[in-house]
Amino acid sequence: MAASIILYNLKKGVSDAAYRKWCEEYKGPLFLSLNGCESFTLLKMFGGIKGNGKEGRPPEETPAPFNYVGIVEVTSLEEWKQSTESNHFKEDFFSQWFSEWVADFYVLVGDAVYRGQRAEK
Repeated sequence: MAASIILYNLKKGVSDAAYRKWCEEYKGPLFLSLNGCESFTLLKMFGGIKGNGKEGRPPEETPAPFNYVGIVEVTSLEEWKQSTESNHFKEDFFSQWFSEWVADFYVLVGDAVYRGQRAEK
């Protein structure tokens, strides 16, 4: 399955509670209504682990560079791209998200190479 991964931080002064409410009431339902969206998950990050095998630096705890990660599983990247290029997405969602909520962001897209699921016991 293909996915779009959105990494971002909120603007200064934006509360996590207000953003969470906006996502529950607007962003989540909007994403799920778009053609190509199979699921949408929003994660609030609290920290991470960073290392560098090339330089021989072992993993160490570090603050996360992005405080939020959105994961959109899509039926096809083409269908999702068409949805994100629509006026509804660009003018309604993105203009709000960009002007009111988000500071810096990075969007990744790709196809799943492996997806495992733990068997029920």
